[in-house]
Amino acid sequence: MSEKISQSDVERCTSNFSIDTESCELKRREGGREAWLTVLGSILVYYASFGIMNSFGFFQNYYSNEFLSNTPTSTIAFIGTMQMALMNSLAAVSGALCDWYGVKYLYLGSGTGTVISLLVLSFARTGQFWQVFLAQGLLMGLTIAFAVQPAQTIVGQHFKERRALAMGLVSTGSSLGGIGFPLMFEKLLPRLGFATTLRLTALKIGRETTSSCQKNWRSLIDFKGFLDIRYTVLCVGSWFAILGLWIPSYYIKTYANVSYPDNHISEYFLCIMNGCNILGAIFGGLLGDHVGRLNLLWPMTLLSGCLCLSLWQFNSSIATLIVFACVYGFSTSSVILLPPPAIGQISPDDRLGARIGAFYSIVAIASLIGNPIGGALITDTKTKEGYSGLIIFSGGAVIAGSIFMFISRLLHDGNLRTKLSRIYGLKGQTFSPLLRSIMYPQFDLNQSYKTSLCMMAMLRVWSPSRAVVTQEPTGIRLHAPDIERNSTTIHDRDSVTTEIVTINKMH
Repeated sequence: MSEKISQSDVERCTSNFSIDTESCELKRREGGREAWLTVLGSILVYYASFGIMNSFGFFQNYYSNEFLSNTPTSTIAFIGTMQMALMNSLAAVSGALCDWYGVKYLYLGSGTGTVISLLVLSFARTGQFWQVFLAQGLLMGLTIAFAVQPAQTIVGQHFKERRALAMGLVSTGSSLGGIGFPLMFEKLLPRLGFATTLRLTALKIGRETTSSCQKNWRSLIDFKGFLDIRYTVLCVGSWFAILGLWIPSYYIKTYANVSYPDNHISEYFLCIMNGCNILGAIFGGLLGDHVGRLNLLWPMTLLSGCLCLSLWQFNSSIATLIVFACVYGFSTSSVILLPPPAIGQISPDDRLGARIGAFYSIVAIASLIGNPIGGALITDTKTKEGYSGLIIFSGGAVIAGSIFMFISRLLHDGNLRTKLSRIYGLKGQTFSPLLRSIMYPQFDLNQSYKTSLCMMAMLRVWSPSRAVVTQEPTGIRLHAPDIERNSTTIHDRDSVTTEIVTINKMH
């Protein structure tokens, strides 16, 4: 027989818990003029920084065919991946500096450095790889890092419920830049030449850098988040995903020219991909806030990998390749934008910048080595079949990342712990010792059986210190900022007995 839990049992067992209700009050300006102006400013920052980096597919094609024609394709790709790696590896520093000093001086320094790097690049000589690498790979990567991460951090501090949407809108700036800059280069390069085009680009970027934020003392890098298994597994998943994620945008134009030499649309592939990326970012932000960030992240990552192994690998016409560029651009936007708001769910607000920065520091390694590895797998740059190794590597890495993201999603879900408790069983007056030691080391569950049941219901929230429990006539009401569920149940030895806990949906 199932033992029912009475109201008095609930009152008696919950009276043993002392939870700080002040620690989880939502003191936020959810929207409002200042918040949305911050979003707009961050979009411009992304356009002027990440946007030029997102246009490297154009440079890859131009360098391979003209400016650095004697340099191997995989070596040229190292310029773009160095930019990405430096941007990600310095995210921990820039995020912490944003928490510390605010974004004003970071934006000013980043914008100035990007302008200088473009001006230096404009003086590079044809065939001189190291001149291009130092100006575009190192200098630009170093300076862009101090704009991209703070632009997301400052927006994340203004939003809670709509954080994914706000950050998604910010990420559209990189896609807008990925459309605008290649079109600008395509039109100006034949008329004005490489050097003059870069100088005009520097002038354009110099006018689009902007500012704002607040001040507090923080340690520079925060790696304490890796003590949280959800955070660590999410980092591993993103590492594998980023390893293959940028390969299509770097090589799609060159691949199209080789596979379909008579086509006249390959020069617009990067613009098509980035245009769909904008739509995907808006969609991912809206849907991510509604269904949960990790609920959307892992399937979109899986879809991106499958697209590489299907539409790209087995394309039979230029039309199929266009469809791939559209759908891939749409799906990958969620892979890029959703990790920061997902991290925000399990991080203190005043550590958000440093915590996201630590995440990108790990991902930086993948962004550095992914495209050169893919380029090295090209067996013949003159045939369509020669790119098969690159495509398989790209799709396989992204799919591997989606698996780890799915595991992270399971670790977020209280139902997983409930299922584990059924497998191991409730032994007498407490949980299984294995389950207790692994899942709930911060609690002493050596209490009565009914108290253990109530604790099991509460421990479905991974961050109990941030939860607020109130007593109501119908039972316990549990407000938990980190949870992604509407309600939960508690179990006895045999079956579900009574639903006594209601959890507000708060992302």
